[in-house]
Order: sequence, then C-alpha cells, then structure tokens
Amino acid sequence: MTHSGPVHADLLIHASWIVTGTEDQVVHENACLAVSDGKILEILHSASVAARYEAPVELNLQGHALMPGLVNTHGHAAMALFRGIADDLSLHTWLEQYIWPLEGKWVSEEFVYQGTQLAIAEMICSGTTSFADMYFFPDASARAATEAGIRVQLASPIIDFPNPWSSSAEEAIQKTSVLHDEWRHSTLVTTAFGPHAPYSLSDEPIRKIVMLSELLDIPVHMHIHETSFEVEDALSKHGQRPLARLAELGLLSPRLVCVHATQLTDDEIELLNTTGVNIAHCPESNLKLASGFCPVDKLIRAGVNVSLGTDGAASNNDLDMFSEMRTAALLAKAVSGDARALPAYKALQMATINGARALGLDQFTGTLESGKQADVIAVKLNDLNSVPVHNPVSQLVYSTKSSQVKHVWVNGRHLLDDGEFTTLNKQKLLDMAQHWQKTLETLI
Repeated sequence: MTHSGPVHADLLIHASWIVTGTEDQVVHENACLAVSDGKILEILHSASVAARYEAPVELNLQGHALMPGLVNTHGHAAMALFRGIADDLSLHTWLEQYIWPLEGKWVSEEFVYQGTQLAIAEMICSGTTSFADMYFFPDASARAATEAGIRVQLASPIIDFPNPWSSSAEEAIQKTSVLHDEWRHSTLVTTAFGPHAPYSLSDEPIRKIVMLSELLDIPVHMHIHETSFEVEDALSKHGQRPLARLAELGLLSPRLVCVHATQLTDDEIELLNTTGVNIAHCPESNLKLASGFCPVDKLIRAGVNVSLGTDGAASNNDLDMFSEMRTAALLAKAVSGDARALPAYKALQMATINGARALGLDQFTGTLESGKQADVIAVKLNDLNSVPVHNPVSQLVYSTKSSQVKHVWVNGRHLLDDGEFTTLNKQKLLDMAQHWQKTLETLI
C-alpha cells in the first residue's frame, strides 16, 4: 500500500487576506497562495497547508493582504527622466513647446533604456507587475523590462512626422511589425501598435494599422478625445469628431485601447460599448493638464471595459497606481454626483483584471486564480493609516500608500523582497538619474 505525501510547490505565501480580484469579490482570510512553475496552484486556508503542500520557500505575512499585481495600461516609461521639467502647462503647450523639442534633442536608445529602468523601479516598488509603454526605441524598453523581470506591452509610437525613432508613419509601422516578430515568444513582452493620436496621424497609416492588428491579433493604443481642443479642432478641419472618423476607418474594435477619453457624448459611449473598445483612464494626468473628466461611471454602466493608467511621469508626476486607484474612485463620485459610483472593489478591478483585459492578457494575469501566472503583490495593512481593517479592499483603495507594498512577484519570481529589489540596483538608478538631471538642467 503506497502513501502519497504532500504535493510539491515552489512557494507558499500565507497572508491575513487574499483579495482575488475576481467577479465574485471573494476575500480569503488567513489563507495561503501556493505557487509552482510560476503559476498559481490554488488558494487554501492556512491551517490546511501542512497536510497538502511542501515547498522550499514558505512566507508568513501576517497583517498583509495579497492581491493581483497592478496593471498600468498607459504610460511613456522613459519620460521619467523628464519628471518636473515642464509643469503647470496646457497639454498642447506642454507637448509642442517643451516635450517634443526635448525629445528631438535628447531621446536615444540609451535615454530610453535608462529612463525605463528608473520607471520600472518605481513601478515595481509600488506594486505594478504589468505596464503598457508607448515610447520610442521600444527594443530598449523591452530589454529593461526583461532584465528587471516585469511584464510589458510595447505600444510602438506611430506618427506622421519624423521623430527620434522613425522618419515616417510607414517606417514606424514596419518597425512595429518586426518588433512583434522578434518578441512573439517572450513570456514577459507583448507588442501593440501605438498610433499617437487622431490629430497626428493621417488616414492611410490608420487603415494599415487596422489591417495589421487584425492579421496579427494585437492591440492598438491611441490617445483619443483627450481634450476639448482636440475635438473642436477635428470638427473645424474635418467636419467630424475624432471617434466618428476612426469608426469610419475601422479602428474601433476590442483590440483598441482608447486612452484618456475625457470628451464623450452619450452616443459615443454607446458606440464604444457596441464595438468593444477598451478605455485607459488616466485621472491624475488628466487633472494635472486640465484635459477634462473621463465619464467613468457612465462607461461602466454602459458595459465598457475601463482600465487605469498613470500616463508618463512628465505629466503626472509619478507612476503610483495606488494613488491612481484612489483618485479614480473619488473623481468618479464627484463627476457623476453619486457617492456610490466606482466602489472600492470596482476601482481595484480597474487596476488589475480590467487592465489585463485591455492588454489582451486576462488569460494569464489580473486575478489570483488557479492556473494563472503568479503576478502577486503583498501589501502591509497593519500600519497606522490602514488600521483597523474592517474591509481590506476599502483599505487598499482609500487608505493604502504605495510604500506599504513589501513583496512583488511576476511569474512567481520575487522582484521585491521585503521592500528590497532583487533584480535592480537602487543606488545605480539614483546615480543615473542625477547624471540626467545635470545633463538636462540647463533647459529647465
């Protein structure tokens, strides 16, 4: 008669609470997450673990909540090096008079690699495990992400006029297709098309992007209806609002991530719903640039998938998704005039599974469920600002500071261990940032 012993796992994480992020809103108390080969085996009560599993690594995180790693669905990572360089300006002044000239002078493969490293460090220590990046030299971003062990979707920027990465939209589209081929087998890197905005791209490149995104079945990220000026300018020049033009060109589909979306009519909200478009809501950047208010409550009620992004650190000015969650929840209530709008659990889902869905990664990440990749963060809730814990989800959204993130895993790999990086060197990043400060300071 044979006796079967405990099942082998690579990692067992005990915590006071496990917030799954799933639709049933289950929160497990005094539970354990079992991980093997980078995937979640199961969630079970801590008292049952010894009889069922054995593992070389077992952590007991009392007073902590485990939750899915945060998914930042829009940003320009390398722009962390421009943080604070041009503040308190309108979007078009900020872009045309400051950011674009700076990018033309300074952006290079080295700039993008080092700036992305800095951004990744900030994201990891604040609980982000997946991010979308729309910036030049995406290969450099991919290299920085894979070295750090974080998940990234490269939304390569496509724009009509010459820029540091491409001489034309046609060249950018071709480079994006090559990039997709080079990284298609990666476990961390996925690709997308990143047409910049309706006002910076003509019809023919958009048609080509529609065709290729369907052929390759990859997402498209685009700034759309970001400001009232953008919409008014389109009406003046083309006689139609940007979304109407993009609909005629065939761009609206479940592959599209519509970034910002602060200027929407009720008819446009219904159009987004019927075409399956995803929204990347960037509340703090929108507030800082006075771009307007995304009607989050209306979008959610209409059935539109709304995710959360920080935008770049040059227009936010941080990459803190916990802060973004709180701002999104509070702003939705003020905009709708309804304190019930965007409750805590829905805000948490915007930052996790909704983001994964927008990036086409929801089969792999975004919730804590058996079979999904172990993209997990541990948040210390027994701090003064987050006790007593009557409701851990409420605390995570409304009370928690990102500095309370103590552990981060991506694909089961430990990237942040009790607040310390395992794949990055903090001092080297600080020294690098100081170098770029000195390089750029004459322009500030």
